[in-house]
Amino acid sequence: MTEAILEGLGEPTKIYNAEDYVEKVAKISPFAFVKNINQQKNLIVDERSEKQYNPYIINRALSLDRETIVQANEMNSRPHLEHALQNAFLINTIRAKNRWNEWLKPKMNADVELIKEYYGYSNVKARQALAILSEEQKQYIKEKLYKGGTK
Repeated sequence: MTEAILEGLGEPTKIYNAEDYVEKVAKISPFAFVKNINQQKNLIVDERSEKQYNPYIINRALSLDRETIVQANEMNSRPHLEHALQNAFLINTIRAKNRWNEWLKPKMNADVELIKEYYGYSNVKARQALAILSEEQKQYIKEKLYKGGTK
């Protein structure tokens, strides 16, 4: 009887597989862990989130603030601890506060950029060449690479 009813409805338009409905879980950023540590919230709820915990980046981000540098150093001295334990220690020892620290970045010299472009050197080689070149040679490179116009 049910087969006759199904035949009357026609062919199914699409057959769905169970694999089509696998939940895609977004990756947790190390900075999300740092933000939640600073707000005393725990992001580690299962094995998947524990595997995404990156102690190096998290400790480096926490070491930028003078209020959290001691706790970050403690976790750096104990890399053998499980990630969930490190996260629990940081959550329970750091006071809740919004901390917005900028990462230190190397300052780029305009002359280094010119030497990199002119000779095709890397940053390290360009800095070494900059120490060797005279002012006249630097000026010659600037003139050769001058493209004109305004920025």
